Amino acid sequence: MFWQMVKGALVRQKGRFLLIALTVALGVSLATAMLDVAFDVGSKVNQELKAYGANITVTPRGQKVLKDVYGVESAIGHKEYLKENELGNIKTIFWTNNIVAFAPFLESEWSGADGAKIPVTGTWFQKSLKLPTDEIITTGAREMRSWWHVDGAWPDDGNEKNVLVGAKLAAAMGCKAGETIAVQSKDGASESLTVSGIVSGGGAEEERIIAPLSLVQRLDGLAGKVESVEVSAVTTPENELARKAAANPKALSQREYDIWYCTAYVGSIAYQIEEVISDSVAHPVRQIAESEGKILDKTELLMLLITVLSLLSSALGVSNLVSANVMERSRELGLLKALGASNLAVVLLVLAEIFTAGILGGVLGYFVGIGFAQIIGETVFGSGIAVNAYVVPIVAVLMTAVLLVGSVPAVRILLSLQPAEVLHGR
Repeated sequence: MFWQMVKGALVRQKGRFLLIALTVALGVSLATAMLDVAFDVGSKVNQELKAYGANITVTPRGQKVLKDVYGVESAIGHKEYLKENELGNIKTIFWTNNIVAFAPFLESEWSGADGAKIPVTGTWFQKSLKLPTDEIITTGAREMRSWWHVDGAWPDDGNEKNVLVGAKLAAAMGCKAGETIAVQSKDGASESLTVSGIVSGGGAEEERIIAPLSLVQRLDGLAGKVESVEVSAVTTPENELARKAAANPKALSQREYDIWYCTAYVGSIAYQIEEVISDSVAHPVRQIAESEGKILDKTELLMLLITVLSLLSSALGVSNLVSANVMERSRELGLLKALGASNLAVVLLVLAEIFTAGILGGVLGYFVGIGFAQIIGETVFGSGIAVNAYVVPIVAVLMTAVLLVGSVPAVRILLSLQPAEVLHGR
């Protein structure tokens, strides 16, 4: 009987309940879009901010000690290196999902055909790396140097004979993409290399050769060694705790240490990288890290404000529509009370009608919101937004809150409704 009455009300007042469903759908669609974007915005914003460079640099510990104590990069005849086979460990730390990309670098100096010295950097361009967890990731300079412009093609890490030549160096050498150049390593080994592309980016890369890491390691006799690693990570803006930890993590209490370690501060991520790379020191580039974190926080705050405002607007719309509906049906509801229906029974009847319309609108709004999220992703970031399963229960709770808040004025009207008055037309 109860559901027959609900069905009858929905059929008789279909126009009004359709408006309630559409109002809920609008709020839910915006909330879904903003929440999906908010969950995925970290990596998107980080991709956009890669033009600022890496926010963590990893170098050998011995090299840092020499520089800090003696002000030199390395001892005469001796230089410290990191192990290339340990770099995959970077993606096994607690904040593995915050590590967007990383690339190793190895500096050298070769000679050209005319005997002139040429600076050389060895790196991964776009390397498929198998992690200790057996996961396969792709990372390298193409991920870390998104602002580089390459006239030609990026080299393939599997073909160490292909290299990039900086624009200024290429002009001085008179070479173009597709041509072959002859070089000689410090040990006298000669190689003929193919220029796959000319790189320009406004930095030191324009005056050097960018070669596959394996080639530089082979010619310099440094198999399995790298000089530094640049890491791009999504971070949280630093606060007083993070600054205290940066001075000395051991000065933290156990509770402070746990909070710091389990928060994505650039310092805590760098600290965890040091734990998995032997004899290394990870230096946070704080200006970049703080800029990324602050922009990310402001972007997420904007998403939250839009979500709250959209749901508040929906609640106001539902409130007006439900109140008008109750006022129009005051005689019908008054008659129910006169026939013995309790206030609770009448309120539950109206809420059942509202929630039936609201759920239909919520389902429609959720799928429309997914579409809105993809439009935002393609328009703002140039890529789609991942559909997050966590959004569904969050949206369900928010929709319930909107319907309950929107029903409050109507419930107050129902509770104050006097059967005698409404049935006599007063």
